[in-house]
Amino acid sequence: MTDDATADADTQTEQRKRGLDLMSQVYGWEMSDGPGLHFAHTADQLFAEVWSRPALSIRDRRLILLGALAASGQVDVAEIQAGAALGNEELTPEQLEEIALFLCYYVGWPLGTKMNMMFGQVISKYRKSQSKQG
Repeated sequence: MTDDATADADTQTEQRKRGLDLMSQVYGWEMSDGPGLHFAHTADQLFAEVWSRPALSIRDRRLILLGALAASGQVDVAEIQAGAALGNEELTPEQLEEIALFLCYYVGWPLGTKMNMMFGQVISKYRKSQSKQG
């Protein structure tokens, strides 16, 4: 391997590590490397380069993402984000409930209600896990 190729490989390895570390932080569980181009872009670009930018906190980005997911009806993906937000103590159960009510007025009552129902399930799981730990 040439010196340039070695430097590029080292840079890609460091970028992947940064991406995986931030993915682990965002989701609240250990994230290991995955196969394929899609995973590579997710780790190397979305997390190592976009989620890591300093202008917004992870909580800020999660709130924006929850709104975008609600607006597009992706309640199943929002469930992952809501669980991570509770687990990482970025949002409280009461704040999730408030978000659902707020979203009803901006994404429509049916989608906001779906979010509210999903948040209720996530909150219930979270509270059960907390009672087992305490």
